[in-house]
Parts: sequence; structure tokens; C-alpha cells
Amino acid sequence: MTAEPIPAKTPAIRCTGLTKRFGETVVLDGFDLTVPAGSILGLLGPSGSGKTTALRIIAGFEKPDAGTVEIAGRTMVSRTAWVPPERRRVGMVFQDYALFPHLSVATNIGYGVPGPGRDARVAAALHLVGLHGAAARYPHELSGGEQQRVALARALAPQPDVVLLDEPFSNLDAPRRDRMRRDVRTILTEARATTVFVTHDQEEALAMSDAVAVMRHGRVLQVDEPSTLYRRPADCWVARFLGEAEFVAGTARHGSIDTPLGSFPAAEGLAGPVEVMIRPESVEILPGGDDATVTDREYYGHDQLVTLRMNDGSRLLSRIGPYPPVAPGERVGVLIREIVAFGAAPGHQHGG
Repeated sequence: MTAEPIPAKTPAIRCTGLTKRFGETVVLDGFDLTVPAGSILGLLGPSGSGKTTALRIIAGFEKPDAGTVEIAGRTMVSRTAWVPPERRRVGMVFQDYALFPHLSVATNIGYGVPGPGRDARVAAALHLVGLHGAAARYPHELSGGEQQRVALARALAPQPDVVLLDEPFSNLDAPRRDRMRRDVRTILTEARATTVFVTHDQEEALAMSDAVAVMRHGRVLQVDEPSTLYRRPADCWVARFLGEAEFVAGTARHGSIDTPLGSFPAAEGLAGPVEVMIRPESVEILPGGDDATVTDREYYGHDQLVTLRMNDGSRLLSRIGPYPPVAPGERVGVLIREIVAFGAAPGHQHGG
């Protein structure tokens, strides 16, 4: 069971200049987003950044004050057009799943499917989400993860052009959340369903997505595939929001960046004051060295996060494997393998 193909080179979703106010509060402020067909995109941002409002406008549950929305090449929202939700070919998975408690699993899934071929589509959706033996059960008889699978099957059964998920794992505890996000990604990939899911969890967005769009104050700041986003953030705010990092001041000149922690290569043309980002994964600990003192260590089994006080008094974090074990007070050497420098010009950055 797969979604209907979208014409080649046509984005599954294109939002341009979306603006939305609630009273005096501007929730979306020139929101732009393009989602390629067949991809899974995580819409990531802090609370109040406008993520859910953007999703609801794409689905047709809210009207923007300005801007356009296209789905599979069809204009859904513009100054002169408004297509209601039921005609947008959009599948929606709500945060609380929104299942009908008095209907069986099969009836819930088939609710939005036209009569001809309904049973076959319901059966295919049940098989896709691994619940083919639960057709006659009711929502209250299911676990939270199973209810989520039913909600996903219901969204996929009509073979929509896009599937939208609003904080899909927020109701699950940590172990089930990790398992479900892997399962959901597998299901969406097998269905070849273009997907946008809203989350405030950085790890979730990076793990599940083909691309991540980072939002702040109603705008998309950067869209990239996860590793590029993490290693080459557009600015310091994105860098800090996406994960642990330390920042040191530096000066770029003559092809190098001078910092209290040493010199690093600089991009051609980069000059003047810069801010240098150093991720924990880029900091290697060298036993027997004399560059830093270990001040703290958090051990997770699969890795450890070590806090270092450098000789100049600055702090660095190092994420290393479970070995070698290190202890507070130990003197170690430090090798910084990669940095990202942010220049004075907005968005000007360089990895070294």
C-alpha cells in the first residue's frame, strides 16, 4: 500500500510567505517551506515558534492572514483560493490520536476511505502497521503505541498526498518512544508517504527525518539533512538549539582563526571577530597529556560525556566511547578535530 505518485519535480508541499496572527501575537511571520515528494521532514522548534500552527494551515484547519499553500502542485490557499480540509488529500495524525472510542480498529481506519475497495485498503493499512490481528478490537483495548499505529493507519488508508503528524511521540514513555519512532519511520518509508511531523525534540527530529526545518519566531531559519544541520548550522542560535556545544571567541586573519584553544583554518575572505563552535564529538581526549583537567564525567554505557577545564580556564565538552575510562581530577591531552566559525556577517560560517 503506497501513496499515489506526485508528478516528477513537483514539491509535495510548498508554503510561501505564510503569516498568521492571533490577536496581537504574530505566530507565523513569512513562513516558507518546500517539501520534496516522498521525503520525511521534521519541523523542529521551541514552544511558541509556530510549528503546530503551520501544520494546521497546511491541513486546512486554520486560515492564514497571508501567503500561499500548494500540495502536489494544487493551490490550496491563496488570496483567491481556499480548499477545505476534506478535499486536500492530507492525512493527519493528532497528538492525542483522536480515535473514535466506540468504533473498532478496522472501522476507525476505514472511516475516511471511499466505499469501493475500502476493505482492501483497511486490510493493507493494518498489515503495514503490523496490526492485522487487531481489526475487531477497540481503542481502549490497545496500548498507547498500538493506538498510534491505528491513527497512522487511518491517515495512510485513503492514500493521501501528504501525511502530517503533530508531536506524534509525546504521549509515550522514553523506551516506547524510541521504539515507535523507528517503527513509524519504517512504516512511512514503506508507504512512500511524504511526511511532515512537528516536534520540539532535537534528537527525535535528527533521527527520523530526511530533512529538518528549524523554526524560530514564526520563520524557518534553516532546512537541511540532519548531519549537515548539526555540523553546519546557519547561525549560533541554531547551533545552540540543536545540541551541546561550547563557543569561544576568535579572530580570523590571513586564512586562520586564532583562539585561546589554538589556531584553525579559516575560509577565504573571513576576517575579523568570529565565534567558534566546538561540538563534544569533535573533541578527542588523549591520555597522558597536559592540556586540560577532567572536572566531570557522565557515563551512559554506549558513550561518556566528559567536562574539561582547559589550561586557560575555559570549558570544553568531549563525547567519547565507553573506553578509556576517565575520572575527575585527571590530566589529559585534547585534540579538536573540527570547528565551525560564525563571522560578523549573518549566516557567514566556516568549518575547519
